[in-house]
Amino acid sequence: MKITSAEAAKILRGYTDEYNNLCIAERNGKEYNAAVGEDPDELRPEYDYTSTQAQLDELDRKIRKLKHTVNVFNCTTEVPGFDMTIDQVLVYIPQLNARITKLFAMRNVLPKRRCTSSNYNNIIDYTYTNYDPAQAKADYEKARNTLAKLQTALDLVNSTVTMEFEP
Repeated sequence: MKITSAEAAKILRGYTDEYNNLCIAERNGKEYNAAVGEDPDELRPEYDYTSTQAQLDELDRKIRKLKHTVNVFNCTTEVPGFDMTIDQVLVYIPQLNARITKLFAMRNVLPKRRCTSSNYNNIIDYTYTNYDPAQAKADYEKARNTLAKLQTALDLVNSTVTMEFEP
């Protein structure tokens, strides 16, 4: 069947939920307590070890297969306008975010500012920027715009380009 990355993420969430629910059911059913004098067979919860392990193994297989399909898709599908594959974009986005955070601080620095110091002499120290804050502001705006365009392009690919997946 053909699915998009967005659909794959939803299917993966479904598999993961099913797996987690099965683990909870196993945890609740694999052991039980009975007091002295109680019939353990009457208190025995519904649990089938063989069936549960088979279901967990099958879900593991489906999750592996789907994640592999998405990984191959991410490594081979380019994001239009950026000359990068999705996997490269997924590395680039955090890099851009880090750059934006750094430039945000740098763009708001005064070229010359008085230092705060704890010494009690009459000497006044200043800190000077060794760069142009206006250039940092321009680079900040450029990085922010690039990130916005990149995220939009990635969202478009994830919601429209399909990959072949057989569960």
